Amino acid sequence: MLVGLTGGIGSGKSAAADYFQTLGIDVVDADLASRAVVEPGQPALEKIADHFGSHIIDQHGQLDRAALRKKVFSDVAERKWLQQLLHPLINNYLVDQVKAAQSDYCLLVNPLLIESGQQQWCDIVVVVDVSVATQLSRTMARDDNTREQVQAIIDAQTSREKRLNSADYVVTNDQDLDFLHEQIKTLHNELLLRCQKHPG
Repeated sequence: MLVGLTGGIGSGKSAAADYFQTLGIDVVDADLASRAVVEPGQPALEKIADHFGSHIIDQHGQLDRAALRKKVFSDVAERKWLQQLLHPLINNYLVDQVKAAQSDYCLLVNPLLIESGQQQWCDIVVVVDVSVATQLSRTMARDDNTREQVQAIIDAQTSREKRLNSADYVVTNDQDLDFLHEQIKTLHNELLLRCQKHPG
């Protein structure tokens, strides 16, 4: 069984995914996939440098993700160009990782699960939810971004309402980690029961 986990920036998807992992669940992370396909030596990195200019590569030969983020979140056409390049590569990488999963169910973590259409791959969709105000304050504190930069990222993602409408389960992450972990433990047990009822 494939379980999709999503949520807006600053919602705490990573904290949720980390806890699923401690419960013995294989986690496939789209953010890690998006890094893997632009590693030095990968054809996508060369295409990005050709398109945006060599300054998009740092002195270690790695993609300067912060510089790229500024470019694509201020220009819709550039964001679309990048998505058309990377999405097929990321999809192939994720499919291979999901096939290799060994746990009772596999967790696919993607902030763009709904936008990318990957929710269609999933048997269950779980949304980690917080208010937009919490997204703003957490992300500004974590990434040292301005309010405008964070708001642009939130605006580029699917709306909170649409995300919640796509959810089979909602995990609320507006309190401490214990509160988050309790909800995930309950959900994990329910998902294990579903796996037993519908093996394979």
